[in-house]
Amino acid sequence: MQLSQRAQALSPSPTMAIDARAKALLAEGQDVINFSAGEPDFDTPEHIKAAAVEAIRRGDTKYTAVAGTVALRRAIADHVAEVAGVRYAPEEIVVSVGAKHSLYNALMALVNPGDKVLLPVPYWVSYSEQIRLAGGEPVFVPLSPSRQYRLTVEDLEAHWQPGVVGLILNSPSNPTGAVVEPREIERIAAWVQQKDLWVISDEIYHRLLYGTVRHQSIAALDGMRERTIYVNGVSKAYAMTGWRIGYAAAPKALAAAMAGIQSQSTSNPTSVAQAAAVAALTGPQDVVETMRQEFERRRALAYDLLSGIRGLRPVLPDGAFYFWVETDAWVGRTLAGTVIQDADSLAAVLLDQALVAVVPGSGFGVPHAFRLSFATSQERIREGISRMARLLNA
Repeated sequence: MQLSQRAQALSPSPTMAIDARAKALLAEGQDVINFSAGEPDFDTPEHIKAAAVEAIRRGDTKYTAVAGTVALRRAIADHVAEVAGVRYAPEEIVVSVGAKHSLYNALMALVNPGDKVLLPVPYWVSYSEQIRLAGGEPVFVPLSPSRQYRLTVEDLEAHWQPGVVGLILNSPSNPTGAVVEPREIERIAAWVQQKDLWVISDEIYHRLLYGTVRHQSIAALDGMRERTIYVNGVSKAYAMTGWRIGYAAAPKALAAAMAGIQSQSTSNPTSVAQAAAVAALTGPQDVVETMRQEFERRRALAYDLLSGIRGLRPVLPDGAFYFWVETDAWVGRTLAGTVIQDADSLAAVLLDQALVAVVPGSGFGVPHAFRLSFATSQERIREGISRMARLLNA
């Protein structure tokens, strides 16, 4: 049996591979500290869980409209207007099985075979693969460590080429935590309009910002609503990763096309999870701030500890819950009998020797760095980074 070319061309996710290896060690009874997973360690707030239970009791367990219930799409429209500053009608919103699904629908609706899409590097692992699945070609835009990996118009201009039709913009970023400054978002918006491009704006981490950093949604700027696909979800802000609810807001014709694609693949997201998402978006928002404040404390702790480890350079994130850690100083050196060729080999040694799991940067387009999630307790952060320090500072 011959697999399709698209199936053979897919690259495995290093995020999932490391997470699977770490969980296998845990199953063997090893005390692995897992800094690899991209999900909050908090439980879903009680009022959200209660809404799901009530939905089951009322019998809301049937198919819904493919694009989501009217109640949820109205709640999303109000929420996006409040946090992003742009108003959408319910028929311009498509609810999907997580934000990753929303991104996939958008790319399948927009990209023709041979189209090129600008993709800043480091990038989230699924962007490049989804572009290729849609028949497109990612055009990689390397970002500068000297600017903490924040995207600029100059970066885009240097890599624009004929055949480019769009841009994937992820701010706050996974994996770096970088937030593009509002003034730069305005410059990018003007450049995008000049080049006549569309933008997929992935803003899934927009509620997790630190210090005085501000977030600007590109969709809210003049001339951008009609050429932007706004993507978000409830997973990160409300600790609802397993509920699998993401959404996209886009011009009506594009939203209809995305819903059509979804109708022939998954149909609607789970009805009960949709009821829970309504409660998340319309209920008390102090739970989000409580989690954000704890993430900020963990960020400060992890930065202090990582900064004391030889050969590692952590980049202080503006948002999300990841550290991007540069490891160039370790390339070519020997650690625990292994010659370190890149962050993949360093991550393997950290897992085998220190029982600490991080995600190597190769899957994000940068082989000499790794991503470390601080979405775990302060106690585990102290223990895990201390293990790393004992191994790397020896």
